Amino acid sequence: MLIEPASRIQPAGTVLPPNDTCEALARRLRAETQGEVLFDAGSRGRYATDASIYQITPVGAFVPKTERDIATAIDVARELKVPVLARGGGTSQCGQTTGAALVIDNSKHFRRVLDLDLEAGTATVEPGLVLDHLNAQLKPHGLWYPVDVSTSAQATLGGMAGNNSCGSRSIAYGNMVHNVLGASAWLSSGELVDFGPVGTLGVRAAGIAQFVRGLARQHREAIAANWPKVMRRVAGYNLDIFDNQSEKPYTADGSVNLAHLLIGAEGTLAYTRSLTLKLAPLPRAKVLGIVNFPTFHAAMDAAQHIVKLGPTAVELVDRTMIELSLANPAFKPTVQTALIGKPAAILLVEFSGAEKAPLLQALARLVELMGDLGLPGSVVEMPDEARQKNLWEVRKAGLNIMMSLKGDGKPVSFIEDCAVPLAHLAEYTDALTEVFARHGSRGTWYAHASVGTLHVRPILDMRADGGAKMRSIAEEASALVRKYKGAFSGEHGDGLCRGEWIEWQFGPAINEAFRAIKHKLDPVGLFNPGKIIDPPRMDDGALFRFAPPTAPKPYRRIELKPVLDWSAWNVNADPVTEQTSAPGTGGDSTGGLAKAVEMCNNNGHCRKFDAGTMCPSYRVTRDEQHLTRGRANTLRLALSGQLGPDAFTGEALHETMDLCVGCKGCKRDCPTGVDMAKMKIEFLAHYKRRHGHTLKDRLVARLPDYAHRASRLPWLLNLRNSVPGAAWLGEKLLGFSARRSLPAWRGDTFWRARDGEPGLFADRDTVLAIARRGGKAAVLFVDTFNGTFESENALAAARVLQAAGYVLHTVEKRGAHHCCGRTYLASGMVEEAQRKAEALIDALLPLARAGVPVVGLEPSCLLTLRDETLVMGFGEKAETVAKQALLFEEFVAREVRAGRFELALRPAEAPILLHGHCHQKAFGAVSPVLEVLKLIPGAAPELIESSCCGMAGSFGYEASHYEVSMRMAEASLLPAIRAKPGAIVVADGTSCRHQIADGAQREAVHVAVLLERLLVQADAGVH
Repeated sequence: MLIEPASRIQPAGTVLPPNDTCEALARRLRAETQGEVLFDAGSRGRYATDASIYQITPVGAFVPKTERDIATAIDVARELKVPVLARGGGTSQCGQTTGAALVIDNSKHFRRVLDLDLEAGTATVEPGLVLDHLNAQLKPHGLWYPVDVSTSAQATLGGMAGNNSCGSRSIAYGNMVHNVLGASAWLSSGELVDFGPVGTLGVRAAGIAQFVRGLARQHREAIAANWPKVMRRVAGYNLDIFDNQSEKPYTADGSVNLAHLLIGAEGTLAYTRSLTLKLAPLPRAKVLGIVNFPTFHAAMDAAQHIVKLGPTAVELVDRTMIELSLANPAFKPTVQTALIGKPAAILLVEFSGAEKAPLLQALARLVELMGDLGLPGSVVEMPDEARQKNLWEVRKAGLNIMMSLKGDGKPVSFIEDCAVPLAHLAEYTDALTEVFARHGSRGTWYAHASVGTLHVRPILDMRADGGAKMRSIAEEASALVRKYKGAFSGEHGDGLCRGEWIEWQFGPAINEAFRAIKHKLDPVGLFNPGKIIDPPRMDDGALFRFAPPTAPKPYRRIELKPVLDWSAWNVNADPVTEQTSAPGTGGDSTGGLAKAVEMCNNNGHCRKFDAGTMCPSYRVTRDEQHLTRGRANTLRLALSGQLGPDAFTGEALHETMDLCVGCKGCKRDCPTGVDMAKMKIEFLAHYKRRHGHTLKDRLVARLPDYAHRASRLPWLLNLRNSVPGAAWLGEKLLGFSARRSLPAWRGDTFWRARDGEPGLFADRDTVLAIARRGGKAAVLFVDTFNGTFESENALAAARVLQAAGYVLHTVEKRGAHHCCGRTYLASGMVEEAQRKAEALIDALLPLARAGVPVVGLEPSCLLTLRDETLVMGFGEKAETVAKQALLFEEFVAREVRAGRFELALRPAEAPILLHGHCHQKAFGAVSPVLEVLKLIPGAAPELIESSCCGMAGSFGYEASHYEVSMRMAEASLLPAIRAKPGAIVVADGTSCRHQIADGAQREAVHVAVLLERLLVQADAGVH
């Protein structure tokens, strides 16, 4: 059983200082520093959580710009007796970065490589630098920092040092502590001290080293008896470095490095200024073997044999994670290539080195070994590194994939990285599975089979009895860890959920030695109190993000009637048994909306810059408020009443949601499926209902209504772009930026120009008859933008499809056109959008029921039929139309694959660059564009690795958003286009083409236009 600490009434770091102290702190920080001082309720709420189950509201958040800002903040906080909590990416899973303290965010400005010594193989970095960003700078030199944590795209080096992070390849490279050579850090006294090899220390650091050495000698027997004998052990402070009896020495020569005392200290001893890291040569070759197992036990038992082959990684993926990955469109194609049948678990076994040939031999030995173990034919051999990379991305997203379970029950982190010797791994996992079953739960398993650390999370409902079950499971699990001589905390640190187990693991004598270390370095208890020393109970419900009914302030949801249907999130689903519980509202009418928002577990996967789409506004502002996680946090706090009774329709939430461009990047990129674009529609509907719509809102929303009539007077409406002063006046009156051109009106809209080509379209009955005979027929859905402003796109699509033998039809109403409702949704006019969308669906329904494809040109419009219309209450008819709705490129690619589509095309006269629309990326429609472009003889289209172009419908036209819009475009899109001045630029989004024209003065064309230009028939004058 646990030994209770002296005080459990008000644990340090969980109670806020008096209000006047907090106000004085904010006032002095604003006066004495250049940093951002964020003490409003929303900001404090956004920094109250990390990737754990806990939530503690901080005093405030501070984003320093200079080192002097940090030093000043430490001094001011010390004088006012306010704790300080250093924070990087905020991805800690045990609550290390939550506390009633001044949270100082290093991630925005402290992200430089200060020194790179290629000869010595070292790098000195600031604590806010993200691991992937460091490795990107090291790659040209053939080096990397090998502590490859799964959160490498968002984990900062300072946070990794605080946690003593490990990574998938620790069996080969060790933990963070094995790869840090030195550190510079501020003590709570304000002194800046260099920590490094004992022989090189200054007076202050030498005194610390001497003190800790004395403690190690004093407790040598206790260290020998109680310190876990496994490599994965990250609890407490690294007192054993001064005894150095560890299985894997912290330094190559066995000497002592005082910097290692700070590694794993969770920011409780000092505030890191810089870290000096030991680099490693990049492996020049890698091979991967994916071993498929019929039972989970077989996988666990095989690990001890596989590691003897000398792999650099052996990673587990269990059946639950496999099923969740297959349900994610971003991961499904990759995962399918790794499976043989329906395995209960797979192990990813990697071999890496300087040359490929020896690695292929190692892979052959793996295949032979599995045959010897009674599992012949169980290995998928993957020597191709591109495929390996894709599969590792799935594995790296393991935690987030696990958290994508819908409903109140979630996999909860508290015993997830207990480490046991490999010889006992199968027995341990079997016994722990029985523990879960006794408590009415089951576990999800993944991670580091190579070192006996499996991330296991029992599924618990923390809103109900999860806390009590967590305590009972932890006590039984601890007995197993002790039985198998393992470590209770093997990778993710102590924080709030494992801090109280430190004394259990090491005993009271060593626990008091830890307390002495804390007092020596931080005698005033300034840094991150309540972690490691005197932590709270792990099951203190008052500290839970979703506080149970027994807590002083239980988690509640406000009464709210959503305008969209969120019932899909109101069901508890089990991906393994495929059973669902009855829907419920969680005690109020908010129901599924709140649960959809709560799917964000704060893992920080949205804090990335190098791949995917999300989150484009955060990429340019680097503000937590403009992060998908930041928005979800603020929405959750508002929906639970924690920001006040009217917060959900208040200005603070509007400011938070303002820079969400509706890109849908999170829908695809977020492993837990947070769809912030849809949430913004819901929010705007309620906000605008309270505050009203502006004239600009109405002009944008109702564009499909007046476009047909307005196009009869194009010369008048185009005066805004040509008459001096008109743009300035438009900005003052309407809010459209004077620095931005508006789309040019024209009289030859699609619906008028089409009349000049009478054979281009057929009536509905003709198309239905052809479709029923199995002929080639389709509906061309012409949206407002391509029909009114760029009619050549719609005409080109029609000509291309006709040239390939398709008979086409369009749906209309009163000589104009149908609208999907997209512009209304963007303005929060959901009821109007529903009317528009339903009219379109009703017009398309007879054709869709007959199996006629509905082909669209504008991604945001066509994909509305596959997304938002499904949550508007239309039922089966919306689903029927959605199944037939395809973008032009999707349709062509599908028909080509089916052997039904042929075109005679001539080669393009220049290289082709492709920019994918955000919605194309979100719905997996970029690959089809590339497929279609490859129909052009000799074409090798190049995809521009970009996030949102910055226009996002009307967003980029607005004066208030112009600067952010252009910064989004300049992040990667516009520089890539300028770098290839002679290339043909393809962009299927209307707003994307406009941004490229404005920002790069280059024409971008729809893929349909390019195909039509290259039609051989077109050269002969026949369309």
